[in-house]
Amino acid sequence: MKHHIFWITFFAIGMAFVESSVVVYMRELYYPEGFDFPLRLIDNHIAITEILREAATLIMLLGVAVLASRKRAEIPAWFIFTFAIWDIFYYVFLKIILNWPASLMTWDILFLIPLIWAGPVLAPLINSITMIILALIILHFSHKGYRISMKLQEWALIIIGCLITITAYTMDYFNFISSEFSLWEVFSFSRGNELMQFTANYVPVSFNWFVFGAGEILFLITIWLYTRRLMHRNP
Repeated sequence: MKHHIFWITFFAIGMAFVESSVVVYMRELYYPEGFDFPLRLIDNHIAITEILREAATLIMLLGVAVLASRKRAEIPAWFIFTFAIWDIFYYVFLKIILNWPASLMTWDILFLIPLIWAGPVLAPLINSITMIILALIILHFSHKGYRISMKLQEWALIIIGCLITITAYTMDYFNFISSEFSLWEVFSFSRGNELMQFTANYVPVSFNWFVFGAGEILFLITIWLYTRRLMHRNP
């Protein structure tokens, strides 16, 4: 397992540098004076390419997780472990190359699927640390020969926590666009060009740490329940 963890970590760090390099190029093109809100309007084909690149990144992470796993139940653990290492070092490399972010409270665009995810850099770093903890616990018990499959209750807590966390990341942008666009217009792209132009005026207002914290608490409760259950049973 140590061999796998070393090489998966090595891969994730290398992938993080590739990801940060793309951001360096994008910012040189669209934010030569430095990234800040409001967002710059970019060409449609660039925006579509960026969305597809993000989807491709998730496919790559899933592929590595499948290859690293000895059993199906390990796949989610390797996926979130690789994702978390990649995400942390993405910001490490941006700090080294661009001296950005200025602080952990600096706002960033985190994701574009299905809506813009925005939040202070500290938030995804907290999520990443939580994912690493959960992944290592799962992999530890798997290495010891335990049956590591999560129960339905534990999966339910994870899924609800994810939905709450996604809500925390997207609610500020959603509040911004909902004044002009309906949900159907947003997800069907029936007014795609207008939506892009309107998004160019987006400046984050507030991040709901209470909603984010609720999701994080559910993750920690799941880790505690899962660990306690496996510690009190034989492999």
